Amino acid sequence: MAWMTYISHWFEQDDCYEGLQRANMSQVRQVGLLAAGCQPWNKDVCVANGDRFAYCATLAIYVYQLDHRYNEFKLHAIMSEHKKTITAISWCPHNPDLFASGSTDNLVIIWNVAEQKVIAKLDNTKGTPASLSWCWNADDAVAFASQRGPLFIWTISGPDSGVTVHREAHSFLSDICIFRWHTQKKGKVVFGHIDGSLSIFQPGTDEEDPVTALEWDPLSTDYLLVANLHRGIRLVDSESLSCITTFNFPSAIASVQCLAWVPGAPGMFITGDSQVGVLRVWNVSRATPVDNFKLKKTGFHCLHVLNSPPRKKFSVQSPTKNHYTSSTSEAVPPPTLTQNQAFSVPPGHAVCCFLDGGVGLYDMGAKKWDFLRDLGHVETIFDCKFKSDDPNLLATASFDGTIKVWDINTLTAVYTSPGNEGVIYSLSWAPGDLNCIAGATSRNGAFIWDIKKGKIVQRFNEHGKNGIFCIAWSHKDSKRIATCSGDGYCIIRTVDGKVLHKYKHPAAVFGCDWSQNNRDMIATGCEDKNVRVYYVATSSDQPLKVFSGHTEKVFHVRWSPLREGVLCSGSDDGSVRIWDYTKDACINVLRGHTAPVRGLMWNTEIPYLLISGSWDYTIKVWDTREGACLDTVYDHGADVYGLTCHPRRPFTMASCSRDSTVRLWSLTPLITPLQINILADRSWEEIIGNTDCAVEQGMPPLLCGKVSRDIKQEIEKLSGNPRVKKLRWFSECLSPPGGSDNLWDLVAVIKGQDDSLLPQNYCKGIMHLKHLITFQTSEAQELTTVKMSKFGGGIGVPTKEERLKEAAEIHLRLGQIRRYCELMVELGEWDKALSVAPGVSVKYWKKLMQRRADQLIQEDKDDVIPYCIATGDVKKLVHFFMSRGQLKEALLVAQAACEGNMQTFHVSTPKGSSYSDDIYKEDFNELLQEACRELAEWYFQDGRAVLAACCHLAVDNIELAMAYLIRGNELELAVCVGTVLGELAGPATHYALELLARKCMMIPMCFPSTGYRNLAVDLLLMTPDSELQLVKLCAFYPGCIEEINDLHEKCKLPTVEGCMQLAETAHADGNIFETIKYYLLSQEPEKALPIGIDFIKGSISSSNWTLDTIYPVLDLLSYVRTEKLLLHTCTEARNELLILCGYVGALLAIRRQYQSIVPALYEYTSQLLKRRKVSVPIKIDHLSEELDAWRACTRSINRSSEEAPHTPPSDSQRMVYATLLKRLKEEPVRGIIGPDYVTGSNLPSHSDIHISCFTGLKIQGPVFFLEDGKSTISLNDALMWAKVNPFSPLGTGIRLNPF
Repeated sequence: MAWMTYISHWFEQDDCYEGLQRANMSQVRQVGLLAAGCQPWNKDVCVANGDRFAYCATLAIYVYQLDHRYNEFKLHAIMSEHKKTITAISWCPHNPDLFASGSTDNLVIIWNVAEQKVIAKLDNTKGTPASLSWCWNADDAVAFASQRGPLFIWTISGPDSGVTVHREAHSFLSDICIFRWHTQKKGKVVFGHIDGSLSIFQPGTDEEDPVTALEWDPLSTDYLLVANLHRGIRLVDSESLSCITTFNFPSAIASVQCLAWVPGAPGMFITGDSQVGVLRVWNVSRATPVDNFKLKKTGFHCLHVLNSPPRKKFSVQSPTKNHYTSSTSEAVPPPTLTQNQAFSVPPGHAVCCFLDGGVGLYDMGAKKWDFLRDLGHVETIFDCKFKSDDPNLLATASFDGTIKVWDINTLTAVYTSPGNEGVIYSLSWAPGDLNCIAGATSRNGAFIWDIKKGKIVQRFNEHGKNGIFCIAWSHKDSKRIATCSGDGYCIIRTVDGKVLHKYKHPAAVFGCDWSQNNRDMIATGCEDKNVRVYYVATSSDQPLKVFSGHTEKVFHVRWSPLREGVLCSGSDDGSVRIWDYTKDACINVLRGHTAPVRGLMWNTEIPYLLISGSWDYTIKVWDTREGACLDTVYDHGADVYGLTCHPRRPFTMASCSRDSTVRLWSLTPLITPLQINILADRSWEEIIGNTDCAVEQGMPPLLCGKVSRDIKQEIEKLSGNPRVKKLRWFSECLSPPGGSDNLWDLVAVIKGQDDSLLPQNYCKGIMHLKHLITFQTSEAQELTTVKMSKFGGGIGVPTKEERLKEAAEIHLRLGQIRRYCELMVELGEWDKALSVAPGVSVKYWKKLMQRRADQLIQEDKDDVIPYCIATGDVKKLVHFFMSRGQLKEALLVAQAACEGNMQTFHVSTPKGSSYSDDIYKEDFNELLQEACRELAEWYFQDGRAVLAACCHLAVDNIELAMAYLIRGNELELAVCVGTVLGELAGPATHYALELLARKCMMIPMCFPSTGYRNLAVDLLLMTPDSELQLVKLCAFYPGCIEEINDLHEKCKLPTVEGCMQLAETAHADGNIFETIKYYLLSQEPEKALPIGIDFIKGSISSSNWTLDTIYPVLDLLSYVRTEKLLLHTCTEARNELLILCGYVGALLAIRRQYQSIVPALYEYTSQLLKRRKVSVPIKIDHLSEELDAWRACTRSINRSSEEAPHTPPSDSQRMVYATLLKRLKEEPVRGIIGPDYVTGSNLPSHSDIHISCFTGLKIQGPVFFLEDGKSTISLNDALMWAKVNPFSPLGTGIRLNPF
């Protein structure tokens, strides 16, 4: 296996454990990602191949891949090796894993998407690679050209590797816009130029008419499709240099920005307009468009068609079409064809990029978006801030001249500023609910944007054309706004523009911040390396204090929200300094960044916690008491500028960067003991404290902010048992966004809370089954009647028609067919209304047909004929023909009616039903549960375990909801929710408590370890029958005899000495389990090893053993103290224990369906057997036989009908697998079967590529480091491994604890 090459050296070493550290993982977890949009300034910035497509922001390439199971595209990777603007990307036509990219720093890179790494780099190209394309006639050559050429050909490998110049393509008279190789005719290439000429034609005219798009016809060796900005589209014969067809637009002002052939439909191509986002479908045999779709208000930038549209992989039991997934291949022309309909719109997906940075995947067959990433920033994001009264709204300010406001639960933009402001460096929300944002720009002064009005309501120009680097709206006095600028001034003014102070500095001022404890105090950071503090209440323009110490310019400054007079500053010298205004001194210097520091953020609850972001691409978390760096985050791909959190959600942080992304982080792992204190119902003194106490060195974390004090106050007011409220309120405060509020609302509904107490936004999330119909009906009614409101410019507001359509779709899904029909009639979609009207009744259908006929008669249209005939309304039809003078027609119809050919309908209803309502209800309920399971699994696979749990709670399936929380490693949340839900959640809550206790056993010992030990005891005492779990805790605890005896007493266990006697007695009585238990608790725990191991070896030597007979003994044995297990005298016993745990772990992994680690566990066991001296009744041949049988049998069970056939399992493999299943029995805790998938598992990072020792592939999502400090596995694999085998995959005997 691949992974063995990474770690095999460990298996050779029996006793080499010195210098090993404990396995660990990052404390800061990434929980959300706002991807960038597509840049609108270069041409070839979106490409597609097979089931992937990619687009470029300024500095990074975003690659999306089709998830076949759910038929949707997911962000697969972010490639960010370029340090300057990317100019073009091109996918390799011969290898779907490779693409090339070029950038303005004269760099060309070849990427491997599957392995997410650079495989070749060409530096110092002669000129910027403005256009770039793979050569179709060579497997591994990329061509690129600067503005006037020449065309360079880079052969990447082989004997001819290197760069050559194309013999003819050079010295052009006009700059190249774009070039294309012919896909069939070897070496044929065409260039389009700024002056409108093609390189295979005569030079064009003098006036500029740039070639905007250029594509060879894939079915011809000579034909070429050319688009000019003004002249439109032409089909050109490149041999005779003649124009074959000129295509005409419906409007004279329409112009083409981009075009693409549709691979699956010969002769069809699509274009995107440059002014408005209109997608047009064309056929080469006609001069006008076949169809037009208006997709967006902003114009297209580029287009690409996916060559292989996604196939439907959704498994639907019945042959009927699944209406919940889009159609890609059913674009069948209607029976009666108009001239336009004769060319049916081709099935296929167009990757569309727009001038505002929007990027999406449009399903042309179904005429809908499969995916739309709208309004992403396309350039550096300099600042981000949460709205002061709403922790769900985050504003971002960017180099692209806009401020955008995002809903962080859905990760979508809800407002965008009008734009055209130049660069926006900084933003500041107005205090409270004022709904305004102040912005600071590079050249246009500062402004106030009123979000609800959607316009700029105030401008400040006191700094002239100088850049304003920071703007700060005072939250203690909402009338004051401060700005600081390159002109050396910090200006304080009122909101209406009256200047109060102009503080002159000796150089540019980059940062300012209002004190959160003193409304009149403001600090500044200056280019002269100093920090200054001013007092606004006096008329003096001199600073109160000047702090010196930085050796380079000071950028941002931040006052501590919790410590009076304490502030920090970040500098270009790479350090962060902590200043105490009251002591007039620098009290700490935080060193660790290797480049200038930009982002700074104090935590609003833990007074010593500070976060910094730097141009070295990292975010660091600091304990400012002793200056220790607690964690470093490497996930951004460029300079980190802004950091922010909201006081109501103090442990969720947002960061923004030059890589154009905003990322969300959970800081709760940093305060694990505090969370567990809340779960274990410890006293307030261990949860909430004062600042002075909390900043003492060595103190465990305590909450000191306003939000935690408010929670305490509210809880103390409650009568009865306040525990439920306490768990909920703290959980909502500590959990990241993404479903925890929704989860608690559903818990409240299940516990019988009055519906009137549900929050307003409840209906926007996953609702409980009993509310679904009510809320959706009212939403449909609201969509029908709602008046159009004025939205902020730039957001695609749904039109009235779109709202009515959405309402109709909801009514249809709720079975309210009549309401659907009426809305369709209002929209003029009569055919859709009539096609489903019989679902109401035949009588209603007939009435609707008559209404349609009346309307058509008024419009004097022939279309009325079939309606009248179908409803048998002969009289109406005859009069219609007579009024039009078509007397022969009238006669014919009247005659047919006389002969009895036209039947009128008689609606009858069945007298009785043979199918009972109960059976129907049962079927529907089963269907509902199935739908919920499917949706939950979709959320779970997307790394959103909390929303997956919500899906199950919505149908009262508490067991599965709890299981999904545990599988997502949301253990604290699972315990909180399980405690509130009570008995039904009992088994899962107890399992979560056991895992949390394991977590406490090995938390880094930065606080007194006895505290953790006692926390673990408290957690275990919350479970029934906790004695065995307490025994394991005491057996593992590595303290002195006195400490261990204290722990035994707390757990009501005998003393260490007493345990020794009890062990010997049990041994004499032949009671194996008790013997092992008491030896482990004694001062000589290693005596338990040979007894337990001999028992297990004896058991598995018999043919009919099961997991249940040996697992309890093996599990208990694995808790032997690590330092005893690693003794030289225990080498053989240790090796045998590791082998048995590895083998039993593989069987447990099969039982739990942990597919990804089963092969690794078998391989691990085989390697230990091969390389260590042991005597166990397990043979390597037998292990490989079992693994092969498992692979063959599970593959045949899980194979979908569309996959390629493979060899079915042999009879002997079936027998081996059947024997295996007999040994496994059932999993005791229901619902926890299936792989673990933590939050953020799907989020790509820019960090150093970590390769999994299990697979040899790059790890997606959180990484877990093993004890050698180098080997890594994914956190998901680490969690599953630790649940079935407690020992490290390196074979060292050290326990794994990733919880």
